[in-house]
Amino acid sequence: MILTSLTRFRDWGLLFLRVALGAFYIYAHGWHKLAAGMREWQSLGMAVRYVGIHHFYLFWGLMAALSETLGCALVILGLLFRPACMLLLITLCVASAMDLHIGGPEKASHAIELAILFFSLLFIGPGKYSIDRS
Repeated sequence: MILTSLTRFRDWGLLFLRVALGAFYIYAHGWHKLAAGMREWQSLGMAVRYVGIHHFYLFWGLMAALSETLGCALVILGLLFRPACMLLLITLCVASAMDLHIGGPEKASHAIELAILFFSLLFIGPGKYSIDRS
C-alpha cells in the first residue's frame, strides 16, 4: 500500500518539518523581536507577569527573542534539538498564558498549538538528518 510505504520517508518528513517550521518561525516571530532592541525586549518580557514573575522583564524578553530566533535555528540544524524545543515550549507556554488572559482561547490557540508541536518534538527527536543524530 502506498500510504504504509511512506514510513520509510519519516526522517525526510522530520527534516522538512524542522526546516519549514523553524524558518517560518524565525521570519514571522523571532528575527524582528531580536533585532528590535531593548524597548521591545522589555515589552515582550512583561508577558511573564501572567505566570507570576514580576522582575527582570528585559532579561525575559531577550530570552524569548533568542529562543524564537536562535532556538529555531538550532531546530532547523537539529543541533541541541531537545533543549531548543524545551526553550521554545516554555516561551510558548508564557505566550499562551498571556493570550488566554487577554483574549481567551481563540487568541491563545496559535501559541497553544505551537506549544503542543514543540512538546511532541521533544519526544520524537530531530530524526536521522540532523547534526545531533539522536
